[in-house]
Amino acid sequence: MTMKFTTTFQRDGKWFVAHCAELGVTSQGETLEAAERNLREAMELYLEDVPAEERTRFAEHPLIKTLDLESA
Repeated sequence: MTMKFTTTFQRDGKWFVAHCAELGVTSQGETLEAAERNLREAMELYLEDVPAEERTRFAEHPLIKTLDLESA
């Protein structure tokens, strides 16, 4: 079964931090490619502990919206 997940990548100093919104899994890497590879591995490990019949709850994607805030 192929599942699609929402992932975000953010630069933090020399690292890229990768996050999967549906699973709440986060990883990092020194390159964008490494961060994606590490996140994929972390997600696979996470899903190993989730029974197959419960994986359908990940089918609904979260609402992703950018908010602008002004800071003083």
